[in-house]
Amino acid sequence: MRAEKAKTQSAFSRVDSLGYKFYHLAHLFGRALDERLAKHGVTVGQFRLLLVLWEREHLTPIEIARYLDIEQPTVANTLKRMARDGLIETSPDPSDGRRTRIALTRRGKQLKGPLTLEAQSVNELAVKGLSPTRVAGLHEALDQLAAALTESES
Repeated sequence: MRAEKAKTQSAFSRVDSLGYKFYHLAHLFGRALDERLAKHGVTVGQFRLLLVLWEREHLTPIEIARYLDIEQPTVANTLKRMARDGLIETSPDPSDGRRTRIALTRRGKQLKGPLTLEAQSVNELAVKGLSPTRVAGLHEALDQLAAALTESES
């Protein structure tokens, strides 16, 4: 009877779970970054969209959602706040007036340097004490984990 019970119980442990550790780490990264971005009047959610728009402007909200793999209503709400805060402006798509294109304002463009420096400082803080070889290995391992989970979705 004990052997049967042992087989049905999971050996799962929160503290040994990669998923939990990643969740906790993401929370810590987010909190540290949020503190730094707040000095510039930007949230972590807005920063995620800014990163995309700095790479490729004039996207539609749906394209941004797909690029970030987040829900379109989340993107729409974040874009409303970004417009309110003077980070972006919207205009109708010239080829399809039903769609909206997103463009950075001057302020949105000017924040690229300061905000990416803040993000880099959080990254540097997180790997403080790790050798460059270990950091490179960590990047490689993270890429492999992401690829494995992406493949499992297909």
